[in-house]
Amino acid sequence: MNESFYKEIQQFSPFNEQEEQDKKVFLKYLETFDDIFYRENEFAHITSSPWILNETKDKVLMIYHKIYRSWGWCGGHCDGNENCVEVALQEGKEETGLKHLHLLSPEILAIDILPVPPHYKKGKYVTSHVHLNVTYACVSKETETISPKLDENSGVKWIPVDEIAFWVKEEDMKPVYKKLMEKIFLLGH
Repeated sequence: MNESFYKEIQQFSPFNEQEEQDKKVFLKYLETFDDIFYRENEFAHITSSPWILNETKDKVLMIYHKIYRSWGWCGGHCDGNENCVEVALQEGKEETGLKHLHLLSPEILAIDILPVPPHYKKGKYVTSHVHLNVTYACVSKETETISPKLDENSGVKWIPVDEIAFWVKEEDMKPVYKKLMEKIFLLGH
């Protein structure tokens, strides 16, 4: 078990009942599985996401996910990299084409246990499982060149914060994104 990551989750202060419950389950998964940072764990694995805001914090950079057929955040599997900050920044850059992406804070902004429905990826069937996701608040210049990562998404764009619910078609993700914006403003990032 990654003791420092476990401690970081232990010390995480839940924002609401969802995060309180997810924290309990998150810790149980960490205690149960030695391979939680690898997608080969077919029950659950750690993922990391950057919540990318523009400098004025009135827009979020989102991608159009091919699997989910919806606009959503960036992020990805840790695949053995236990440095979740590094994974979030790497995924944010890879999936959007950004060259410059900076943390607003090195602290975890949010934790979520997210169900992943069964799907095909690269022609291979992936059974349903959960992502134990950590999110970090990030910022980038809106003027920077962006481009999709065509094997995963078909679009990248800045979406005004007050229009997120319109663009996102995954109903179960709307409360997650709403929570992230509430936390950004509450924490004064």
